[in-house]
Amino acid sequence: MTTAPTPAATCQATEYEVSILPEDSLDSHLFTITVQYRGKGLWAVTHHDWCLGSDGTWERGVKEYDRGDAWLAAHRFDLDTALRLARSAAPHVVVNGITALIAYQRAAEGAR
Repeated sequence: MTTAPTPAATCQATEYEVSILPEDSLDSHLFTITVQYRGKGLWAVTHHDWCLGSDGTWERGVKEYDRGDAWLAAHRFDLDTALRLARSAAPHVVVNGITALIAYQRAAEGAR
Protein backbone atom coordinates (compact mmCIF):
# COMPACT_ATOMS: atom_id res chain seq x y z
CA MET A 1 0.00 0.00 0.00
CA THR A 2 1.39 3.37 -1.01
CA THR A 3 0.74 6.47 0.99
CA ALA A 4 -0.43 9.61 -0.77
CA PRO A 5 1.94 12.54 -0.30
CA THR A 6 0.97 15.02 2.36
CA PRO A 7 -0.14 18.29 0.76
CA ALA A 8 1.79 21.40 1.70
CA ALA A 9 0.15 23.62 4.29
CA THR A 10 -0.88 27.06 3.10
CA CYS A 11 -0.94 30.32 5.02
CA GLN A 12 -3.25 33.24 4.32
CA ALA A 13 -3.32 36.62 6.03
CA THR A 14 -6.99 37.40 6.64
CA GLU A 15 -7.11 40.63 8.60
CA TYR A 16 -5.41 44.00 9.00
CA GLU A 17 -6.10 46.62 11.65
CA VAL A 18 -5.96 50.28 10.63
CA SER A 19 -6.00 53.15 13.12
CA ILE A 20 -4.39 56.52 13.73
CA LEU A 21 -4.26 55.81 17.47
CA PRO A 22 -1.23 53.96 18.82
CA GLU A 23 -1.94 50.28 19.48
CA ASP A 24 -1.23 50.75 23.20
CA SER A 25 -3.79 53.56 23.49
CA LEU A 26 -6.61 52.71 25.87
CA ASP A 27 -9.22 53.56 23.20
CA SER A 28 -7.48 52.28 20.08
CA HIS A 29 -9.75 49.23 19.76
CA LEU A 30 -12.79 51.50 19.62
CA PHE A 31 -11.49 53.46 16.63
CA THR A 32 -9.81 50.64 14.72
CA ILE A 33 -10.96 49.81 11.20
CA THR A 34 -10.57 46.21 10.12
CA VAL A 35 -9.71 45.09 6.60
CA GLN A 36 -10.96 41.50 6.34
CA TYR A 37 -10.38 38.93 3.63
CA ARG A 38 -13.67 37.71 2.16
CA GLY A 39 -12.39 35.22 -0.40
CA LYS A 40 -11.66 35.26 -4.12
CA GLY A 41 -9.02 37.96 -3.64
CA LEU A 42 -11.54 40.46 -2.21
CA TRP A 43 -11.44 42.37 1.05
CA ALA A 44 -14.03 44.27 3.13
CA VAL A 45 -13.34 47.43 5.14
CA THR A 46 -15.29 47.26 8.40
CA HIS A 47 -15.74 49.10 11.67
CA HIS A 48 -17.67 46.97 14.11
CA ASP A 49 -20.87 46.10 12.19
CA TRP A 50 -20.46 48.78 9.52
CA CYS A 51 -19.00 48.26 6.05
CA LEU A 52 -17.27 50.95 3.96
CA GLY A 53 -18.36 51.39 0.37
CA SER A 54 -16.33 52.54 -2.61
CA ASP A 55 -18.08 55.93 -2.34
CA GLY A 56 -16.58 56.45 1.15
CA THR A 57 -19.83 55.98 3.07
CA TRP A 58 -20.44 53.46 5.84
CA GLU A 59 -23.40 51.12 5.64
CA ARG A 60 -24.70 48.92 8.41
CA GLY A 61 -24.24 45.22 7.84
CA VAL A 62 -21.14 43.35 6.84
CA LYS A 63 -22.42 39.87 5.92
CA GLU A 64 -22.51 39.10 2.23
CA TYR A 65 -25.28 36.50 2.35
CA ASP A 66 -27.93 39.20 2.73
CA ARG A 67 -26.59 41.42 -0.08
CA GLY A 68 -26.88 41.41 -3.84
CA ASP A 69 -24.12 41.47 -6.42
CA ALA A 70 -24.27 45.27 -6.87
CA TRP A 71 -23.81 45.84 -3.12
CA LEU A 72 -20.91 43.39 -3.00
CA ALA A 73 -19.24 45.05 -5.99
CA ALA A 74 -19.35 48.40 -4.14
CA HIS A 75 -18.11 46.96 -0.81
CA ARG A 76 -15.39 44.46 -1.78
CA PHE A 77 -11.94 45.49 -2.96
CA ASP A 78 -8.51 44.24 -3.87
CA LEU A 79 -6.13 44.54 -0.90
CA ASP A 80 -4.39 47.73 -2.02
CA THR A 81 -7.70 49.54 -2.52
CA ALA A 82 -9.11 48.28 0.79
CA LEU A 83 -6.04 49.46 2.72
CA ARG A 84 -6.09 52.84 0.94
CA LEU A 85 -9.78 53.33 1.78
CA ALA A 86 -9.22 52.25 5.40
CA ARG A 87 -6.27 54.62 5.85
CA SER A 88 -8.28 57.47 4.37
CA ALA A 89 -11.26 56.77 6.65
CA ALA A 90 -9.23 56.16 9.83
CA PRO A 91 -9.09 59.77 11.12
CA HIS A 92 -12.83 60.17 10.58
CA VAL A 93 -14.14 57.11 12.46
CA VAL A 94 -16.70 58.33 15.00
CA VAL A 95 -17.37 56.72 18.37
CA ASN A 96 -19.84 58.40 20.73
CA GLY A 97 -19.63 61.63 18.74
CA ILE A 98 -15.82 61.78 18.87
CA THR A 99 -13.65 61.26 15.79
CA ALA A 100 -10.46 59.24 15.91
CA LEU A 101 -8.52 62.42 15.16
CA ILE A 102 -9.98 64.17 18.22
CA ALA A 103 -9.27 61.09 20.36
CA TYR A 104 -5.69 61.09 19.07
CA GLN A 105 -5.26 64.81 19.84
CA ARG A 106 -6.71 64.40 23.33
CA ALA A 107 -4.39 61.48 24.05
CA ALA A 108 -1.40 63.50 22.81
CA GLU A 109 -2.37 66.46 25.04
CA GLY A 110 -2.77 64.15 28.03
CA ALA A 111 0.69 62.70 27.45
CA ARG A 112 2.34 66.09 27.82
